[in-house]
Amino acid sequence: MENRVLGRTGREASVVGLGTWQLGADWGDVAEADAFAVLDAALEAGVTLFDTADVYGDGRSEQLIGRFLKNRTDADVFVATKMGRRAEQRRENYSLDNFRAWNDRSRANLGVDTLDLVQLHCPPTAVYSSDAVFDALDTLVAEKRTAAYAVSVETCAEALAAIARPGVASVQIILNPFRLKPLEEVLPAAREAGVGIIARVPLASGLLSGKYTKDTVFAADDHRSFNRHGEAFDQGETFSGIDYGTGLAAAVEFSGLAPEGATPAQTALRWIIQQPGVSSVIPGARSVEQARANAAAASLPPLSDATLDAVRDLYDGRIRAEIHHRW
Repeated sequence: MENRVLGRTGREASVVGLGTWQLGADWGDVAEADAFAVLDAALEAGVTLFDTADVYGDGRSEQLIGRFLKNRTDADVFVATKMGRRAEQRRENYSLDNFRAWNDRSRANLGVDTLDLVQLHCPPTAVYSSDAVFDALDTLVAEKRTAAYAVSVETCAEALAAIARPGVASVQIILNPFRLKPLEEVLPAAREAGVGIIARVPLASGLLSGKYTKDTVFAADDHRSFNRHGEAFDQGETFSGIDYGTGLAAAVEFSGLAPEGATPAQTALRWIIQQPGVSSVIPGARSVEQARANAAAASLPPLSDATLDAVRDLYDGRIRAEIHHRW
């Protein structure tokens, strides 16, 4: 597994990490034993970056990771968590007192004195222009509550605002073959500033796996059932904000671009890995097989120029007009 420096953290992390939202909630039930098996399979496949958040299952995801790593003292895993969604989304709630309280809870859940990285969890746009917010984050670092801080963003404009902040170590943003807008300004700006890029929603909530049809039924507690139009949180987090029918048609075309020996999902991950400026991509996995297959994408040969051009043509032809103006 290739490792890259994660921006201003100075730490190396695997180019394929593991997103662990699904171990907490909103993707249907994942049993504890299955969650530990996924974490173990990812680790054994060379994954050294686990991404989580304090609201994934109200802390369940963090707790599972903490318990897993307590029993794997041989593991050198970088854990990136998030905070900010435990309160009403107003600028004034992003305060030092709340940061300390949320930080204390995450450190207890993970069983550590100092977090590797804490990311603001898609905060309100007003947060990015607040010097007080970033001063408070600097205080968390000074108090050794976290080694570094970052921001998970919804829009490219928010990403650029975060990159301009000198203390921001990395930016987490939706990036996949159905969401190309970050390639235009965000990734070049991050490279110039030395800020890491963590690519999330890399498979467009599974669309890019090519496994879904119009008849696919998702569990009632799966966000792909209840958030298709942004009913619960930002629409971009579900199917990358694409209409499900549009996404299904595009996914069929994308599946045809997969090289011999690679699945469509692995092709999507390989595409992300080779975008200049990307530090790591964090697909989720609900099974051992998915965790291993995702990690294996890192060892695939680079996609050809013809395939890269075909991805661009697919995006421009089917998707760009629907979502480009939003994010």
